[in-house]
Amino acid sequence: MRVVAQRCFEASVTIDDENVGEIAGGLCLLVGFTHGDTEEDVNYIVKKIVGLRIFEDDEDKMNLSIQDFGGAILSVSQFTLYADVKKGRRPSFTNSAAPDVASDLYDLFNKLLAAEGIVVETGVFGAMMDVRIVNHGPVTIILDSQELLGK
Repeated sequence: MRVVAQRCFEASVTIDDENVGEIAGGLCLLVGFTHGDTEEDVNYIVKKIVGLRIFEDDEDKMNLSIQDFGGAILSVSQFTLYADVKKGRRPSFTNSAAPDVASDLYDLFNKLLAAEGIVVETGVFGAMMDVRIVNHGPVTIILDSQELLGK
């Protein structure tokens, strides 16, 4: 499981010019799954995201988590996080999990984040979406469960 977490002032996702998710501040998460990802990966990444101290405190030091900060999350599925560009110029997406598996894991991911008391907005799994992110900092963190769990 891979997540690109961007601290943001605001973020939104639209489909065919219709706003389907929007936050005023917090984290925009681009979320992808690969073969072999399980609930263990999802649980681990959720705990890591919830605990990441990447928001500034009163002394402008990154000391606050999303819960401390009181921000929301915009979660957007993105199978292209597992693109393979080793050969040729056209990416291969064979490393991405099958849509039915990824969809279930994505739903679980969002449910577990919300269970932590965080407001979670989402895009639509598998849809062509336009994502607008006003990255603050900029702060962008890449989380990979395979690397973090030593798989």
